[in-house]
Amino acid sequence: MGDPKEAGAEGPPAGAAARGGLSLLSQGEPEEPSAQGSALFLGGNEVKSRAVVKYSSAPPRTAFARLEEKTDLKLPPANWLRESAKLGPAGTTILGNSKKSKPFSSFGMAYDFIDSVGNDVDVVSDSENIKKLLKIPYSKSHVSMAVHRIGRTLLLDELDIQELFMRSSQTGDWTWLKEFYQRLIDQKWQRKKKSKEHWYQKAILSKFLYYSINGDGAAQPVPSTAEQQESSSSDQTNDSQGASWPAPFEMPSSVSEDPSASSQGSEPLEPSYIVGHVASAPKEQNLTTLFNDGEHSQGLKNDFVRNILWTFEDIHMLVGSNMPIFGGGRYPAVSLRLRDNNKPINVLTGIDYWLDNLICNVPELVMCFHVNGIVQKYEMIKTEEIPNLENSNFSTKVIKDIAQNILSFLKSNCTKEGHTYWLFKASGSDIVKLYDLTTLCEETEDKYQNPFTMPVAILLYKVACNMMMKKNQNKKHYGTIRTLLLNCLKLLDKSRHPQIIASANYMLSELFQLDEPKKEENSESPLNENSDESYSEEEEEMPDSDENGSYSTSSDPSDDSKAVAIIKSVGELSVPEKYKSIHQIRPSCAFPVCHDTEERCRLVLSYVLEGLKSVDSSIKKESDLPAADPSTPIPLKYEDESTRGDPEGPEKQMALFLDKMGSLQKGNYSSQSGMIPGSWQHKMKLQLILKSSKAYYVLSDAAMSLQKYGRALRYIKLALQSHDTYCCLCTNMLSEVLLFLSQYLTLCGDIQLMLAQNANNRAAHLEEFHYQTKEDQEILHSLHRESSCQGFAWATDLSTDLESQLSVSCKCYEAANEILQFSDLKSQNPEHYVQVLKRMGNIRNEIGVFYMNQAAALQSERVVSKSVSAAEQQLWKKSFSCFEKGIHNFESIEDATNAALLLCNTGRLMRICAQAHCGAGDEFKREFSPEEGLYYNKAIDYYLKALRSLGTRDIHPAVWDSVNWELSTTYFTMATLQQDYAPLSRKAQEQIEKEVSEAMMKSLKYCDVDSVSARQPLCQYRAATIHHRLASMYHSCLRNQSIYMKA
Repeated sequence: MGDPKEAGAEGPPAGAAARGGLSLLSQGEPEEPSAQGSALFLGGNEVKSRAVVKYSSAPPRTAFARLEEKTDLKLPPANWLRESAKLGPAGTTILGNSKKSKPFSSFGMAYDFIDSVGNDVDVVSDSENIKKLLKIPYSKSHVSMAVHRIGRTLLLDELDIQELFMRSSQTGDWTWLKEFYQRLIDQKWQRKKKSKEHWYQKAILSKFLYYSINGDGAAQPVPSTAEQQESSSSDQTNDSQGASWPAPFEMPSSVSEDPSASSQGSEPLEPSYIVGHVASAPKEQNLTTLFNDGEHSQGLKNDFVRNILWTFEDIHMLVGSNMPIFGGGRYPAVSLRLRDNNKPINVLTGIDYWLDNLICNVPELVMCFHVNGIVQKYEMIKTEEIPNLENSNFSTKVIKDIAQNILSFLKSNCTKEGHTYWLFKASGSDIVKLYDLTTLCEETEDKYQNPFTMPVAILLYKVACNMMMKKNQNKKHYGTIRTLLLNCLKLLDKSRHPQIIASANYMLSELFQLDEPKKEENSESPLNENSDESYSEEEEEMPDSDENGSYSTSSDPSDDSKAVAIIKSVGELSVPEKYKSIHQIRPSCAFPVCHDTEERCRLVLSYVLEGLKSVDSSIKKESDLPAADPSTPIPLKYEDESTRGDPEGPEKQMALFLDKMGSLQKGNYSSQSGMIPGSWQHKMKLQLILKSSKAYYVLSDAAMSLQKYGRALRYIKLALQSHDTYCCLCTNMLSEVLLFLSQYLTLCGDIQLMLAQNANNRAAHLEEFHYQTKEDQEILHSLHRESSCQGFAWATDLSTDLESQLSVSCKCYEAANEILQFSDLKSQNPEHYVQVLKRMGNIRNEIGVFYMNQAAALQSERVVSKSVSAAEQQLWKKSFSCFEKGIHNFESIEDATNAALLLCNTGRLMRICAQAHCGAGDEFKREFSPEEGLYYNKAIDYYLKALRSLGTRDIHPAVWDSVNWELSTTYFTMATLQQDYAPLSRKAQEQIEKEVSEAMMKSLKYCDVDSVSARQPLCQYRAATIHHRLASMYHSCLRNQSIYMKA
């Protein structure tokens, strides 16, 4: 606003003759953008500028009042330092913020516009820093800036060395940098004091701007008396205290480990007027909100009146500006400047004015000239005419070249994300040097002395969070997100920042899709692509000069050996394309492609383990907790029975189920480690435990597909132990989590069934089951801090007994099905429900067959005893019950084929029962018993039901043929037994012959001799046998009749 205070102003550097001006095309009112929120400046095919106001806290523009000649600016106006609706609070919005630029000003903007960081924007900085950089070739003043890289974005902040060292003299911090700085400039630093002339100029500028406000009748006194003091004393205070440095790498006092704690000392920025879109990151439920307003306590608040997205040629910058803008009447927008008539405008001042107007999209400049504070005249200058003013002639093309060269230089050398770089030019020097302060700091005893470390880590975390929320939209950013989070973790001390570390590790685990489908090797995967936003976490050493030999890394070994890069002469910055960005985007930052499921899950578990360690380390031990005050009553929470709702509701049912499974200790949800429900540790540990259970489930499923059943059982055991711990900690079970548990138990049932069917390789399975990695042990140790993890122990025991394994498998499926009855999960997940019922039907068939075979074995061993043993009858009942339940399972999901198979097996069971009742002993005295006939007829009924279930042969020809064969066999067996062991003691000969004939004909009916199959010869042989037996029987009947008639 006043004259720039660069000492020893020079003219344009060599080769910087005027190469064309800038024509400005104002589209409407600059700070009131069009529907697209933009205004465009084009200049003679040489310099392009486009400014979009993203945010503004300034009220509508007020017209400036032209002061009369001879007005004495040394006298304060009536409205000086008073609040007005036209001014905004305390006059800071219209008149600009007079405070000194804060050391973290770019971070405040980056937090508010997190969408732009690392992606679309090249530079984020205060407009004063941008101007200072672009004036380097013209100025002898010193330059000291901190540079940070976040993706493709550079954050620039003023690094006030003197302010830093004043603090270090009190705290002892940064002593290493102080010593290095003294060696660098070869002299002891001294804090320069502002001259009286400086404070005089600031005072009359402040009074001039208040005078210039059109109409001050409504001005009111400022409530705070401190703001009514002299401007000089106010500025002195701001200069010494406004840009306060935070303690190096300390958590802000308002950032509590408990997210419920809020900041008392700072308020979020509440703009009066917002222009365009304020791109603040949305919140996501499953990501813990770590920072509310805590960063503001470290000076990370966005204090700028307006934030502008400025595109200068091909450079995209997010710039903060406090320049006062007036308007009204025939001037839609003007910048107001006060000039001493005795001092001509120099090049530095002209560049300053031109850049300010360009950045803020202001088409005109109004200068008020004074002599010793007495107003003389006004002069209006168009922005495009500023480069051609007398004594202030400069080339806009040169400024463009300077901007492009500086950006290329910084991007080529500030390559390590999370590192703090220091761009330094001593006063009166032509050499610009770049140092990596992070590397220098790591050589000291305490590597966390860098006060930028915490803000950078937070910004890396916030950018990653923002990209995570959009991860489903574009998976090519996964590599970028991973690199951001890994670099964030590198900056943090595990003992001081467990919350951020835990959250970052959880997000890293979330990047890996555990259930992603397998892709062909040649197919294109978005995870293999390298996006333009990708960058390397491990930067390789880059060559330090391009083909033009543009810069060097060393000049004098004694002074410059620590420098990353050096610009030997500021004049080089004016040469077009002297510096080219040679920092290549390398594929090392690409998201790791895991060709193996186990490798992917192991990566996830490694991040989960680090997150769990971080959470566990932050939980205070019981001995560390403050003792209760004996005089303070402990509040007890009572629950109104009337508000509890239905006692048989889903939550109550789930609690009863878990209690039945043995999951809850004493029926209560509790943490053995003492975690407070609702704390960040509690929320984060729940998320991490759930993630570990998913990873172990996927590992188990993969091992199952490889037929490694012992390993699969070990992994599903860890998954169920994780889930059991989750149940012990979680007070409100989500339906999604219940579905996971149902899936885990279903897989566990599959594994137990396969182990039962592969008993011959039991030793190998046992060895795999008992093997455990160190990582698994540590995760289990963290789980045991909260729970005994014995809730589902019954499901994961590796038994050697076949019956026990089948029983456990069945119980797993039953438990999985029971879970689906809660909260209407059955209708929400119909596919999983069908799979569970199919498995239940299958395992019940397996158990039924197992009991049936045992009964048959007992029957074969029974020789002497004529009666059926009680053990046999018990086995029949068990087998029949299993078959019956299995048939019901398949019928409920309309699986006709499997229902037919189980009906067929039930028929076979009835035949075994019939065989058990056949008389033993003398073969000549034996007769076909009624019990045999009863069971054979029952078997026939079940076979006929099976055929009715199938309907037609087209549904499943193989099953249809099998049932027909079994039915034919049953009829044939019954007819044969009746013919061979005729029950003459109970029936007449004619009746027996009739029944045998009918049974044989039915057997012949279901014996398919025409279809070509493996069973065709058997069918043909049986048909022949039936015809032979019937012929023999009919022949015997005829012979007996003839004998009877002769007699």
